[in-house]
Parts: sequence; C-alpha cells; structure tokens
Amino acid sequence: MPSEHSFATRKRADRRQVLKKAKKVIITCAVTGSIHTPSMSPHLPITPDEIADQAIAAAEAGAAMLHLHARDPATGKPDQSPELFAQFLPRIKQHSDAIINITTGGGLGMTLDQRLAPAKWAQPEVASMNMGSFNFNISGAAGKLETFKHDWEKPYLNMTQDFILSNTFSQIERGLAELSAMGTRFEFECYDVGHLYNLAHFADRGLAKPPFFVQSIFGILGGIGADPDNLLHMRMIADRLFGDDYYLSVLAAGRHQMSFVTMSALLGGNVRVGLEDSLYAGRGKLATSNAEQVAKIRRILEELSFEIATPDEARAMIQTKGRDNVAF
Repeated sequence: MPSEHSFATRKRADRRQVLKKAKKVIITCAVTGSIHTPSMSPHLPITPDEIADQAIAAAEAGAAMLHLHARDPATGKPDQSPELFAQFLPRIKQHSDAIINITTGGGLGMTLDQRLAPAKWAQPEVASMNMGSFNFNISGAAGKLETFKHDWEKPYLNMTQDFILSNTFSQIERGLAELSAMGTRFEFECYDVGHLYNLAHFADRGLAKPPFFVQSIFGILGGIGADPDNLLHMRMIADRLFGDDYYLSVLAAGRHQMSFVTMSALLGGNVRVGLEDSLYAGRGKLATSNAEQVAKIRRILEELSFEIATPDEARAMIQTKGRDNVAF
C-alpha cells in the first residue's frame, strides 16, 4: 500500500490538480504495429523502405512522434530483430526531426527479451511500456477475410481467443529499469483503469518519473471499451493519481479512431493515429498511408483552433534526452 507521503496519495488528496493541458497538441503516428496483417490492407507498410517512407511522410504531415514496429519484409510478420530496425531508424532520423518511439510490446506471443531488444539496441528518446496484463482478442478480424496472403496470418489472429498479453509487475519493472538507465522516456500504454494504478505504483517506487505521457487505449477486446464515458473516467482517475504531472494522449481502435482522439484534444490531451490503430481514413475507405491519417487529424484540430506541437516542442513537454543522444 502507498504511504501517506506517496506520489499517488499526494495527487489523490489534491483534487484541484488536473493534467497538464497541452498548449499545443502532440500528434503521435503509429506506423505499422503488430495487429493488422498484410491481407487487411495493401497500404500497410511492411518492408524497411516502406516503413521509413511512411514514417517520414507522417512527420512531414505533422506527427511530432513516430511509434515504430518492424516486420519481416518477406511475410509481413511482426519481427523485433534490431537488425531490421537498423534498416529504417537511421534513415528516419536523417530525414525527419520527429521523436522516435520504439515499441516494447513487439508482436503477440514474443518473449520479453525479444520485445526489449530493439529499444535496448537503439536507446531511443521514447519507448512504449504496456502497464498491465490482460486478455487481448483480435480473432474477430480473421472472420472478415476470405483469403490470406501468408500462412501465418490466420493462426496469429485466431490464437488470441486464448491469449493473455503478458505485462507482469516484474516484466514492467525490468523494462523501466533497463531503458531508464539509457535515458529513455516512456509512452505508458494503459488499456484499462487498473493500468493507471499500476503506473502510480511504479511512480511511488521511483521507477517511473514525471511528467508521464499516458497513452489511454480504447476499443481492444479485453481492454476498456470505446465509450466516451470511459474516456472521461480514465481522465478523472489519472487526474486523481497524477495531478498536473502527466500528459494525456488517446488512441482508439478501428472506427473509433478519429472521434476519440478529437475528444482527447477537446479535453486538453494529445492524439495518436496511424495504421497500427486503424486502417481507415473514413467509413469504408482504406487509408492509403499514415500521412493521410495525420493530415486528417491535423486538419480537424486546426479547424478547432488547436496548435500542433513541433517535435522540439514535444521534446520539451515530455522531457526527452534529445535526438542526438540515441544509439543510431
């Protein structure tokens, strides 16, 4: 239990404190992910060249942060080999000023060693950190496809009917400790309310340092649902736990993407889009690129009189170590 002097208790005691309302909105773009498979869209980037090209274009469209996974270039299967990341990270850094954010979620069913490997090699400004274990079911996507390009896709999707995305306290502690020692900051991915309390636990222990960049995730079967009331509740609990020591960001799966991220901005938060989270640019219309989604949310936000954060403004907000202090 936290002591009366703990981080979480202090913040819960002062209900007047609320999240850091961003003066400018950070747009994160999640370029390819590990959920969607090649058969779902011809526009999903697979090869290192495709990932680099789409990441650079997303940054040019307004993304201050790029959340990156890698894939086997022959099959499109998620792959955490540092050698693959090495084929696109330097190029993205050379042609973009965006913050590079490396996944530690990896692909479904990977070991923790596999998941951490590229971030430990790259020592990026930011890495993602899932904040709890939960049922993670994307098997419904398999039923929407009549044919598959690759043999791995259907079993990969169907196995999630009996799958727990493992992020135990010891796994989280190891990831935080090893990457914090390199100066890496975190995108704390919270798929449910309990994950916020898990983050508060690590803050109490001094293993997670503010300001926290809290990525609230809605619409994954097994996590919190994409209901606007849930977003309001997640924000209220985060306010109580972290006061003004956190920035809210939001992503939502599939058709909920644009409405939910817009709601985040209206609440004073930040946004994440990209083909990892949704393959669409509108109802029934596949997005042709990540940049298309970034341009769309930028247009929506600017029409609502929000200003978009540059990469350097985002760095100052979440206090990263800077683009020149990475290992690639």
